[in-house]
Amino acid sequence: MLTTTRLLQWQPNGGSLEKTSEISRMSRGLWTLAGTFFLSVGVIGILLPILPTTPFLLLSAACYFKGSRRMHDWLLNNRWFGNYLRNYREGKGISVKVKVISILALWITICYSAFYVVDLLIVRIVLLAVAIAVTLHIASLPNLRRTDASPTLKAT
Repeated sequence: MLTTTRLLQWQPNGGSLEKTSEISRMSRGLWTLAGTFFLSVGVIGILLPILPTTPFLLLSAACYFKGSRRMHDWLLNNRWFGNYLRNYREGKGISVKVKVISILALWITICYSAFYVVDLLIVRIVLLAVAIAVTLHIASLPNLRRTDASPTLKAT
């Protein structure tokens, strides 16, 4: 018996349902793997301010959405990333405290790297340009008010 999902996966060009199911399973696995990769890069971005965290966390959420509902729900309910992702996605912004800490960590790391680690002038200029761009982006985000904050979701 064909379910709606399997009927939508049917290929009129002679492909069998078994092959479609295997491809679908492989596709979900690849989306989940990509989500895990982007999540790892996002976590590294927390430690290295030159690497942006938010785009990689958003990519991770999108990949998990396509690959694994369980991982997507886990990410959105995660105690470190859940509220942050939901508030960002809903356009509520980030708290002033997070903005200040992010910008301070960014500038401390960039300045240390630019003036004590890197010798090439062009690399110093690129580092400072990145710092300016990220600072402008963070500053342009709306300030999250306590009343706007997303409550912690319960796993369903």
